[in-house]
Amino acid sequence: MRIPRPRSLAGQLFAMQVVLVAAIVAGCALFAYLTDRSQAEETARLQSRATATAVARSPSVIAAARSANPTELLQPYAEGLRKDAGVAFIVIMAPDGTRWTHPEPGNIGKKYLGSIDEALKGKIHSEKHLGTLGPSVRTVAPVHDNGKIIGLVSSGITIQKISEQVSKQVAGLLGVAGAALALGGTGTYVINARLRRHTHGMNAAELSRLHDYHEAALHAVREGLLMLDGRRRIALVNDGARELLGLGDDVVGRPVDSLGLPAPLTGALLASEPRVDEVHLTPDRVIVVNTSPVVGGEQRGTVVTLRDHTELQALSGELDSERGFTQALRSQAHEAANRLHTVVSLIELGRADEAVDFATAELELAQVLTDRVVGAVGEPVLAALLLGKAAQANESGVELVLAADSRIDDGVLPRSLPARDLVTILGNLIDNAVDAAAEAATGRGGDAPGPTAVRPRRARVVVTARADHDELLLRVADTGAGVDPADADEVFRRGWSTHGAGRGLGLALVRQAAHRSRGTVRLSEGPDGGAEFTVRLPLRPAEVRA
Repeated sequence: MRIPRPRSLAGQLFAMQVVLVAAIVAGCALFAYLTDRSQAEETARLQSRATATAVARSPSVIAAARSANPTELLQPYAEGLRKDAGVAFIVIMAPDGTRWTHPEPGNIGKKYLGSIDEALKGKIHSEKHLGTLGPSVRTVAPVHDNGKIIGLVSSGITIQKISEQVSKQVAGLLGVAGAALALGGTGTYVINARLRRHTHGMNAAELSRLHDYHEAALHAVREGLLMLDGRRRIALVNDGARELLGLGDDVVGRPVDSLGLPAPLTGALLASEPRVDEVHLTPDRVIVVNTSPVVGGEQRGTVVTLRDHTELQALSGELDSERGFTQALRSQAHEAANRLHTVVSLIELGRADEAVDFATAELELAQVLTDRVVGAVGEPVLAALLLGKAAQANESGVELVLAADSRIDDGVLPRSLPARDLVTILGNLIDNAVDAAAEAATGRGGDAPGPTAVRPRRARVVVTARADHDELLLRVADTGAGVDPADADEVFRRGWSTHGAGRGLGLALVRQAAHRSRGTVRLSEGPDGGAEFTVRLPLRPAEVRA
């Protein structure tokens, strides 16, 4: 047996509102009916009182009451007045209650069925009573003559007549109530039809469950999620977006351009067209941004997803370094084979001494750099990086030199300074310096210098790595063409490069890594005319240094 699905929220509200409107209309109708009936009875009482009082004070009635045959004089008068006044009956009687007049002549001479005690005391008395014509609202008034009560007058309107009047009013009231109910039901249906569209026909339990899932998913997703309204204000932000963008708890409702984000990132968030896998940098992270406008007849807002690309970018850099190392090793293996063939050939030619000198010179040249790096840099990650970059530089025709004052003992670098950031900083600076030095050397020397050509000087990159007290100094200088002073600030911006599109991320990552470690990066002119980048990183927390 299939359990029926609960009604949708719109259906439940529609049923509830229809019942509510019906209850209100029914209550108002009942109240109006009771009020109208009460007012009708009060009107009947006032009308009977006025009629009885007027008849009792009539001189002709007083004269007829003193006559020998009051009925003969009063019956025509009472009936004519009853019809004109619109009352059910006018009964004129003797002080003892004997009727002189009655709408039904057969009741003349009989006792009046009602209370006359108050009237005999000279008071005008109204009451409800069951008479010969049925239940009625009646009033009894005394007929005075020189201070003496000589008769009584009773005038009344039957309840049946009052009910007929109320029934006519109730019929009109029911018509109005029905129209109000129909109008209310129609309005309720229109409103709930719109509500049904907005809630997609879900009931309250489903909406509550959807909200719970929404909240759980919002906080469980590690990627950042932003939702902007049509005025480019933050409507929703999850924990991942707060962490990636460094936002506080009070950002909901604030415009995007007031968050202090980098200008390119702010422009991407404010763009009306979608953005797909755009890479942007914040002071601490590399973020991949995707935006999608929410359109429903009008621009309703934008959904933004953010992915942390920082670690992936670092891994990509490490992978590029590994590839470079592999290529350098392959080239060295090829060169080593050539040199080995040369040594073998010299021995076969009987020139053993020259073969020994050639082999010894090659070994000494490679060993000097290795000994210099291992002796000066005790940090194994940096030492391995320098040796690998030296091999790569050599393949590009660039000499990588470690400055004489370089010194980093093992264990000096704190855990707060990740080795990955050091690889990012020094690796990117050396790569840029090697490229600049190699290009400058090729551009100066050319392939076939003429007689007046300037002899190209050897391309060289000088690396300084020194830990002094509470600061780590990393400096890379090259013999390249240098950087225009006008571009000194732009070189650290993502996308700036002299190698065309798709480049220009390395120096931005350098500055980002230095910023994470609370360090600084400075660009100046090197001693050989090229660019010189100096990075200073604190080795102790700021409060300890202070």
